[in-house]
Amino acid sequence: MSKEHFLRKAFYFYYDGFRSMTLGKTLWAIILIKLFIIFVVLKLFFFPDYIGQHADEGQEDEFVASELVGRQP
Repeated sequence: MSKEHFLRKAFYFYYDGFRSMTLGKTLWAIILIKLFIIFVVLKLFFFPDYIGQHADEGQEDEFVASELVGRQP
């Protein structure tokens, strides 16, 4: 079996499965909304741009390196 044939069969397998879903579409919508909240909303409000605030422009890599080396016991 060629790679192209396998990929085509796998694609149609999942395509037909998702197309015939009823409850699954709602569950996938809930999953996508949760992922959006986790990765976008929480990032905006709870994870500030610490490196951007404390490092000079273009010197971000040196700032991270000095922080890592400076914190070694």
